[in-house]
Amino acid sequence: IVNGGMDGPWSLLETGHLTLKQFTHSFGEELSRQVGRKIDVSPLVAKLDLSNSPSSPAIIEAIKCMKAEGLKIALLTNNWFIDELKTETLLPLDKSLFDVVIESCVLGFRKPHQNIYIKCIEELKVNGTDAVFLDDLGENLKAARTLGIRTIKVTSPEQGVADLEQILGIPLKGFVPGTTSVPKHLSLNTNNLEKYLNQLGLQDSTPPNIRVFEHGQSNPTYFVSYAGRKMVLRKKPPGKLLPSAHAVDREYLVMSAVQKAGVPVPNMVAFCSDESVIGTQFYLMDYLSGSIFKDTRLNELPNTSRRPAIMAMINVLAQIHAVDIDKVGLSNYGKKGQFAERNFKRWSHQYELSKTHEIPSMTKLMEWIPRHLPQNERVTVVHGDFRLDNIMYHSESLEVIAVIDWELSTLGDPITDLATCLLAYYLPLTCPMMAGLADQDISLLDIPTVDEIISEYCRLSNIPAIENWDFYISFVLFRTAAILQGVYKRNISGQGSSSIGRMVGEFAEKMADIGWNIASNSKLKPTRVISGSQTSANDSNNTRQYSTLTPRHQQVIMSAIAQPLSSGSNQSNHVGKMAVSVQGLSPKVQNLHKQVKEFIEKYVVPLEELHKKRLAAGHNRWEILPELEEAKAKAKAAGLWNLFLPVDSDPGVIYGAGLTNLEYAFLCEEMGKYMQAPEVFNCNAPDTGNMETLTRYGSEEQKEKWLRPLLDGKIRSCFGMTEPAVASSDATNIESSIRREGDHYIVNGRKWWTSGALDPRCKICVFMGKTDTAEVTHRQQSMLLVPMDSPGVTVLRPLTVFGYDHAPEGHGEVIFENVKVPASNILLGEGRGFEIAQGRLGPGRIHHCMRLIGSAERALDLMVDRTLKRTAFGKPLAAQGSIQEDVAKSRIEIEQCRLLVLKAAYMMDLYGNKVAAPEIAMIKVAAPNMALAVIDRSIQAHGGAGLHDDLPLANLFANARTLRFADGPDQVHMRAVAKMEYAKSNRSKL
Repeated sequence: IVNGGMDGPWSLLETGHLTLKQFTHSFGEELSRQVGRKIDVSPLVAKLDLSNSPSSPAIIEAIKCMKAEGLKIALLTNNWFIDELKTETLLPLDKSLFDVVIESCVLGFRKPHQNIYIKCIEELKVNGTDAVFLDDLGENLKAARTLGIRTIKVTSPEQGVADLEQILGIPLKGFVPGTTSVPKHLSLNTNNLEKYLNQLGLQDSTPPNIRVFEHGQSNPTYFVSYAGRKMVLRKKPPGKLLPSAHAVDREYLVMSAVQKAGVPVPNMVAFCSDESVIGTQFYLMDYLSGSIFKDTRLNELPNTSRRPAIMAMINVLAQIHAVDIDKVGLSNYGKKGQFAERNFKRWSHQYELSKTHEIPSMTKLMEWIPRHLPQNERVTVVHGDFRLDNIMYHSESLEVIAVIDWELSTLGDPITDLATCLLAYYLPLTCPMMAGLADQDISLLDIPTVDEIISEYCRLSNIPAIENWDFYISFVLFRTAAILQGVYKRNISGQGSSSIGRMVGEFAEKMADIGWNIASNSKLKPTRVISGSQTSANDSNNTRQYSTLTPRHQQVIMSAIAQPLSSGSNQSNHVGKMAVSVQGLSPKVQNLHKQVKEFIEKYVVPLEELHKKRLAAGHNRWEILPELEEAKAKAKAAGLWNLFLPVDSDPGVIYGAGLTNLEYAFLCEEMGKYMQAPEVFNCNAPDTGNMETLTRYGSEEQKEKWLRPLLDGKIRSCFGMTEPAVASSDATNIESSIRREGDHYIVNGRKWWTSGALDPRCKICVFMGKTDTAEVTHRQQSMLLVPMDSPGVTVLRPLTVFGYDHAPEGHGEVIFENVKVPASNILLGEGRGFEIAQGRLGPGRIHHCMRLIGSAERALDLMVDRTLKRTAFGKPLAAQGSIQEDVAKSRIEIEQCRLLVLKAAYMMDLYGNKVAAPEIAMIKVAAPNMALAVIDRSIQAHGGAGLHDDLPLANLFANARTLRFADGPDQVHMRAVAKMEYAKSNRSKL
């Protein structure tokens, strides 16, 4: 066979040129000729009938394990046709195990011919270097390696699987349907778990086999096999969790209880409250093998079985709701009465905690639901997530053998369970959570309708018809959307346990839209009137706090101003009252403010000291602080990211957090207390201004290439405006040129005070230059996106502010010499630069001013602390009249400035930047001067210590002094304010 080579009968058989009968004749003749007598090869050919050969269990199990991980599997076989018509091939394997099957007799090439390997990797749609090939013949492996394919020589199935495990880094044994190997972020301490199992009386010589179920992305769920016993382990997710969520102890309690009443659940094994075992509480129950249907169309069942299967599920639901809670020991399992109202408040709160962006339909549902709450509710055990894929059927019948996933169970209104069960009827087929039925013909599927199911449930439960069904289904859609938002939040922070968790979470908005569509078209009459919230005037705490930023434990003197402070047009729909303290903000923003404040205290404050220590130890000041990047990752995972982008610039809340300028102002003040804080939340200048510019004026191509990476925090940017050769406070003086040449622009100019230009992550410069000096004055300028790695871009030096170089971002002097930039990099079009510059400055100035107020607050705090602890001339400094005067002046000036800045932000939100121009100009003068005065007083109170870097005061002072120039010097803004003041007289010609 070997000596016959590629033209011998064996090769011709395996390449499909000979049938098995033809091979028998040809091979027999060849052997007879070689030995000189008749050779009968039929006994050999009979041995070639491998159609009933058993497959290797180790290999089959390995294939199933790999498929569960999403890996592609190909069968590459030298085989032959077993019939004369060449329609049937020898393939004693289940072809469904493989994504690709390459048969030599069909292809016309056999191993080790390169064409068969090339065809295989083409069919798999992978590169050769991404493939692993297992074979028992060296010549076949050698041919594969020439294409860059990694190879494993198989001497036994067990050895081949073991070698493959080493390459892939995943276990290929112990397969259980519906499971995958345990990902790193969900790994368990196997040694501790084995010790715990030993305490339960289980003993084995080998460690437990552990896999994780894909089903159930909320509480991680594992398959555990040990000492011949198959079990399921449910635990809390890792990491910081929302309050009261993922209570596995309650799951164990309720399942143990309802089992006594005959409700089908798995047998409960044990509950472990000791978090030192595997990091969280967990429980064990026996593993059941049955059928779980994820597709609500029940395509796996014959038509005649679908209706009985649904009705069996409804029968079990009625059985759960009939459990005598007192008899099974669940009388204290939850509060009784007002379930819908309490649940609504709970999920509204959880939604706010896990919100990553604004969902308008959720806001509307949060207004509609409390007005239509049911007046009479039954109290029963409720499963909380009763749906088809939490029901396990017997493998050979339609008997329900287990109801699983009781995480959301409690005592409450049972109709919410029924609504959850029927949720699929309101969802589209494309829903990632479950195949919806809203766009399906129910009659063709042979499943019962919503009305039929409700009628059967009411019969089984002996209750009247459900008149307010619209409320229940809208309520459940709202609750599910809130849950999905939590799933999404956990997945982006690395805490989720399902590979589809991210996709499911992103469906939250669609779910809310469906709920609001039902609610808004409902004919239900309101059951109660919800009045606006009132600020209590009878607080027990009589301590008056004069700051507009009142702490929660103190009395709120004023939280909001109800009416606009100026008149104008184009009033925004996003704006309500003008908040003058945190308490005047919505609950969502109050919570966001609290989160930002706590995050700064926990993660940002330590960075300041760490940064100083690094510099003192001689570290390269231009390197990025690794701990800063870690803090940024934590902030992003917590949803405290891109908070700056105002909702009027991003009305679809595609890029930002959906806050108004006024709402963000309070958060920005907290960030201003520490130099590193803005970057931690991706809210740092000049990136914020550049990101808003791209959001407002960028093309889709520009957004994809530059805005997305900036929003993700992957790159930094700079703004090329100020020039050393001219008075750049007048933008019309700019001399840098942008000259069109074909499909490119040629850029020449010298910029300085280009903040961020020295940052190694700075990849793009928003460059201001002139495209046409013959145009009218304010149409000469254009803005262009210039990649910082373009030939001709040279950063000459870092500029210092009173000796501070603000590394690693720095303020660069940059030369642009014949820099060639694609014409598609122009922003908005030629001559629109001045327009863009004015549009980007409003929010940026609010940010600067609120950060300055934060700096002033910190300086005042340090001053008060210092003067309380130091004594001079026989009494504490705090008792000195001049010190008290400085403290009082500082508090008064901070409060005045804050109110003016908040008014400016409110005017921008209400009427836009143009109407708010006077207020914007005023705050740009007021805030830096106020901050300088307050910080200077604090420095004075500290004496020599105030000038040293041991304290942040000198740096805060330098930063505040810079902001009397940045975004325009004081004189320009005062000139604008004066002009507007004179214009009121109708006599001025200024």
